[in-house]
Amino acid sequence: MSATKEQIVAFMAAEFPQTKCVVESVDDKGAVLSHDIGIDELRPGGTVSGPVLMSVADVAIYVAILGRIGIGPLTVTTSLTINFLRKPSSEARIIAECTLIKVGRTLIVGEVSLYSEGSSDMVAHVVGTYSVPPKRI
Repeated sequence: MSATKEQIVAFMAAEFPQTKCVVESVDDKGAVLSHDIGIDELRPGGTVSGPVLMSVADVAIYVAILGRIGIGPLTVTTSLTINFLRKPSSEARIIAECTLIKVGRTLIVGEVSLYSEGSSDMVAHVVGTYSVPPKRI
């Protein structure tokens, strides 16, 4: 019932062509994504904008869920909480490491650690809950 990285990449390209996230790896426990940073992702002061970080985390949880339960376009975010911890680099990709921490019948909770590529210091910590259509798990 799970989806492969190739299936997820094809689905995302068809359904979410606007995303700049790249699926680096995915399995039934989580996913790793990356997102290039350019001038469009920066806010005044030269840091990566909060909405970009939230978007990367949201996509990471979604991809991890697809890796666990298969392609499910009606799987939707119901809650997303982010803690900004430090200024991300404006010159490095954002790396999102997602782990699914609770997979229930209708709700799935994931946690994402966001990093600037090349640094082991987390720039943000995110917890998100998704609603899954009945009988998908």
